[in-house]
Amino acid sequence: MSEDVRATIRDFITGNFPDLALKDDEDIFELGFVNSLFAMQLVMFIEKTFSLRVPNQELRLDSFRTIDSMAKLVERLSSDAQISTG
Repeated sequence: MSEDVRATIRDFITGNFPDLALKDDEDIFELGFVNSLFAMQLVMFIEKTFSLRVPNQELRLDSFRTIDSMAKLVERLSSDAQISTG
């Protein structure tokens, strides 16, 4: 898993919550600071930053709970995009 992808996602989250010291495997929903509006901002950030479209079937909490799960999502969607255009 690319550290660059995790770092980019981490920077976005901590940019919105500067006092947060977040580990890559911590559940951001369980921590209680994420609401539905920020969840949608995360989706839009990932789509724009990584030039991806997150399909409806991936719009579930488990895909966005942790930095690690979001990085896996980005890598999976990036891989799928390369396969379909390659």
